[in-house]
Amino acid sequence: MTEIIHQTASKPIEVDLLILNGLVLTLDSKDQRFDPGGVAIRNGEIVAVGPADAIRSAFHASRTLDVTGCVVLPGLINSHTHAAMTIFRGLADDLPLMEWLHQHIFPAERKLTEEWVYWGTMLACAEMILSGTTTFCDMYLFEHKVAEAAKAAGVRALVGEVLYDFPSPNYGPIESGLDYTASLARQWQGDPLVRIAVEPHAPYTCSPPVLKRCHELAERCDIPLIMHVSENDAEVEEILKRYGRRPVAHLADLGMLSPRFIADHCVALDDHDLDLLAERGVQVVHNPESNMKLASGIAPVPQLLERGVNVALGTDGCASNNDLDLFGEMDACAKLHKVATLDPTVLPAGTVLRMATRNGAKALGFEGKIGELSPGKWADIIVVDFEQPHLTPLYEPTSHLVYAARGADVRHSIIHGRLVMADRQLLTMDVNEVMERVRAFARTIRS
Repeated sequence: MTEIIHQTASKPIEVDLLILNGLVLTLDSKDQRFDPGGVAIRNGEIVAVGPADAIRSAFHASRTLDVTGCVVLPGLINSHTHAAMTIFRGLADDLPLMEWLHQHIFPAERKLTEEWVYWGTMLACAEMILSGTTTFCDMYLFEHKVAEAAKAAGVRALVGEVLYDFPSPNYGPIESGLDYTASLARQWQGDPLVRIAVEPHAPYTCSPPVLKRCHELAERCDIPLIMHVSENDAEVEEILKRYGRRPVAHLADLGMLSPRFIADHCVALDDHDLDLLAERGVQVVHNPESNMKLASGIAPVPQLLERGVNVALGTDGCASNNDLDLFGEMDACAKLHKVATLDPTVLPAGTVLRMATRNGAKALGFEGKIGELSPGKWADIIVVDFEQPHLTPLYEPTSHLVYAARGADVRHSIIHGRLVMADRQLLTMDVNEVMERVRAFARTIRS
């Protein structure tokens, strides 16, 4: 049992919620497990984790979830997505990255409205809650509506407006985009669920002066700086032509690489790139399914991890994946790298599960607050129903979570101590209304 239970008084301590009788995977530094275990939650935080009998005797709650037959673990963290792109799901498939982006996505985004972004993000939040994601990191347009949607859905989010050299359908010229980002950071400062990041799109869409100003803004506001980096060979060749350096070296020369820098994709890396990312403490987000679908390549994740780089896991957006299910992403991640290296021991299940939890927390600046179940951490918790034919028998729960479980196996979801899904029912939105809104937008897009 963890150090949290020293209850000596005869009267149990009052808490908000108890989770009892499941197999609890803490994913803490000691990788403690309790079977049957329990978790006590009060005021948005985990108060206690330990054997079910000890939790039951030490605490009393107004609501108790009996999760017999289930596995209890930290909520999954989707460290890179474009949430509102749910409205473009299936719009343009089976195309190269640059053709997909410049001939289909950018033109469609010129017609975006903040209403589309709000309801597209609500749909994404519904999908993520239903499949076990409790935190996501977003880069898109009209991000004030992404923040509002995440808050309404009760999902934890790190969000930032995508910044380009060219005018945006939201803020117009880049100068206004930087002001808009700074305003978002002020508006959401101190919010328990929503945080803001500075998010230039990529080295090929942002000039060096713009990138330097983005870096200065992130430093001034003390918030993360996020960018797509080396997503494929074509991007690397383009940056080499423009600046005489590969993207990672180009960003290093601009002084941008640091532990606050989150580099999405990082597929086309050479040894020098790998060394720079490790030396500067950069956070990397791996998006295997999107990289496969767009034929961008296979990120050298094993080499990054060997060098001590923190690598998290993301889905990318629904226009290039086409779903937001991190269970499927974990499965794809583990198997992709085994076949790429012809080594079945590469990226074992435990490593991949941590990429989707603890590593994601560190990458997004939430280290010490989410990604594990221990006292004092925010109560972001999911309960996965293991009483399923495809999860029977049970020898090692981590293996099942990565190789066999599906998003639809998540029974309950708790974010910041709030039950946002119970017995597969969403409690923070009318999902039928959300889907109908997005269907209406799709009719307009199709026409």
